Amino acid sequence: MYDEVKTGRIAVIGDKDSILAFKAVGAEVYTAANVFEANERLKKLTGGEYAVVFVTEDVAALIPDTLAKLKTRTFPAVIPIPSSKGSTGLGMSGLKADVEKAIGADILFNKED
Repeated sequence: MYDEVKTGRIAVIGDKDSILAFKAVGAEVYTAANVFEANERLKKLTGGEYAVVFVTEDVAALIPDTLAKLKTRTFPAVIPIPSSKGSTGLGMSGLKADVEKAIGADILFNKED
């Protein structure tokens, strides 16, 4: 299962201001300004060469269906992160939903909906 990933490379998709710092730590960065660019970048980056693909929450909000399909795959891990404008809460709400699905309870926030 783990040999599906050829390398431990990391990619980041988002707006230029949000992703530039990731380049300094060795991640490969790609801009996406609209739905088409976001889907095309993600399609190329999820082909097996990357272990992790970070997507800014602003870009992730443009492509929820694509992200939902990728959640069913083992690799790469596609993770929403805040942009330079701040967090929209999308990444944390996704994490909360994933934990609730796996555990059966809200252990992160312990709140009733």
